Amino acid sequence: MTAIDLALVLPVLAAICLGLIRSPILGGWINAFACFVELLVAILLVMEPPAPTLLFFVDDFNVYLVLLTVFVAFTTALFSAGYVGHEVQAGRISPSLFRLYHAGYQLLLAAMVLALVANNIGLMWVAVEAATLITVVMVSLYRTREAIEASWKYFVLGSVGIALALFGTILVYLAAQPAMGPGMAAMAWTLLHQEAAAFAAPALNLAFVFLLIGYGTKVGLVPLHNWLPDAHAEGPTPISAVLSGLLLNVALYALLRFKMLLAANGAALAPGPLMIGLGLASVWFAGLMLYRRRDIKRFFAYSSIEHMGLAVFAFGLGGAASFAGLLHMAMHSLTKSAIFFAVGRIAQVKGSQSLADIRGVTVSHPLLGWLFVASVLAIAGAPPFGVFVSEFLLITATVQQAPWLAAPLVIGLVIGFGALLRRVHSVGFGEPGPSVTLKVPLSTTVPLVLHLALVLIAGLALPAPFVAWMRSVAGMLG
Repeated sequence: MTAIDLALVLPVLAAICLGLIRSPILGGWINAFACFVELLVAILLVMEPPAPTLLFFVDDFNVYLVLLTVFVAFTTALFSAGYVGHEVQAGRISPSLFRLYHAGYQLLLAAMVLALVANNIGLMWVAVEAATLITVVMVSLYRTREAIEASWKYFVLGSVGIALALFGTILVYLAAQPAMGPGMAAMAWTLLHQEAAAFAAPALNLAFVFLLIGYGTKVGLVPLHNWLPDAHAEGPTPISAVLSGLLLNVALYALLRFKMLLAANGAALAPGPLMIGLGLASVWFAGLMLYRRRDIKRFFAYSSIEHMGLAVFAFGLGGAASFAGLLHMAMHSLTKSAIFFAVGRIAQVKGSQSLADIRGVTVSHPLLGWLFVASVLAIAGAPPFGVFVSEFLLITATVQQAPWLAAPLVIGLVIGFGALLRRVHSVGFGEPGPSVTLKVPLSTTVPLVLHLALVLIAGLALPAPFVAWMRSVAGMLG
C-alpha cells in the first residue's frame, strides 16, 4: 500500500470508528489522534512521492498543499476536541450529532486529499462534490432555522457551481480526444499537460469559462460568494476554519490546474484577464462589506473572500505574482484558521457572535484576547507576519508587470486593512462586555500559538525549501 492509499484510507477508517464512539471527550481526542497519524502519512508522501498512475499522482504543486491541508486539519481537530465538547455540554449539539461531526470531519479530510492527489479530472470533480455534500451536513449541525437555511443555500449554490464545473470538465475531455483518443488517458493531468498544445483551442476556451464560474463558486469569488458568509456564521467554528483555511484552497487548486492546460496550449485564450477581474472585484467588494458586518464569524467570512480574491488576482497576473499567490494561499490558511480558533472561544466566553456584545477581550481574557489581536493584525497584512510579505510581493510584481493595476489593488487592500483595524480595536480593547467564566484550554492556545509562530517565521525569513518549492510551482503556473 502506497502513501497515497494510506492518506485516503485512514480517514475513512477513522470516520467509521468515530461514528461508533458515544463519549464526546473520547471522540474528540481520537479525532485529533487520527489526524496526527494522517499528518505523519502526509510527511511520508512529501519525502517519498510515489510514481504517478492514471488515478493518482504527486508533484511539486499538490504535495505541499496536501501537507498544509492535513496539518491544518490536525490543529483544527485539536481545537475541536475542546470546542465541540463544550457545545455538547451546553446543549447546543446532541451526542449523536457530535458523532456525526467527527465522522464527517474525517470524510471531509479524505475528500480534500483525494481532490488534491487525483490525476483524473473526473475523479477530482467527484472529490470536490463529495467535500461539498459533507460540508452541507456539517454546516447544519446546530439544527437551528438559520443553520438549515445556510446549509440549503450552500447546497443549492454549490451544486449549481459544481454542475458548471462538470460541464467544463467534459469539454476539456472532448477537447483532448482528437489528440489523445477516448479513455482514461485523456483525463489524466500528467498526460493532458504533455499533449495540451494539440487540443482544440475553442473547446478549451469555452471549458475554462464554465470552470472559472463553477470552481470560482467554491473559491467564493464575487459575485459567486453568497453561500460563504452564511455557512461561516451558522456552522460550527471548526468547520469555518476548515472552509476558509482548506476547502477554498482545494477549489482554487482545481481551477489553477485547468489554467495550466490553457497556458500549455498556446492558441487558447489567456485566462489572466478574467481571473484578474474577478479577483480585484472580490478584494474591493469584500473590503467594503467588512464595514457593515455585525456578526464576528460573518465578518471574517468576508475577509476570506478578500484574500482568495488576492490569490486569484496574483495567479491571473502570473509570472512573479504567482510566487506571491502561492505564499498567500499558505499564509491565509494558517492565519485565518488561527483567527477562527480565537473567534470560536471568544463567542463561547461572551455567549454571542454579535460584534456589539464582544468587546474588551484583552481585559476579560488576556491570553485569548492578545492572541486574537495578533491574528487579526497578521491577516490585515501588518509586518512582520507572512501575509505582509505575500501582499508586498504581490504589489511589487503588479507594479512591474501591470502598473495600471497597482493603484486599485493597493486601494482595495487599504479598505480591508481599515475595516480590520476598526474591529480589532472594538473587540480587543475598551470596557469588557458581559462574559462567562470559561478557562481557555491548551487545545485552543496550542494550535493558535503554533499557527501564529509559523506565520511569523515566514514573515521574518522564508525557509529555503519552501522558497524552492514556490519557485518551482510558480514556473509551472506561468
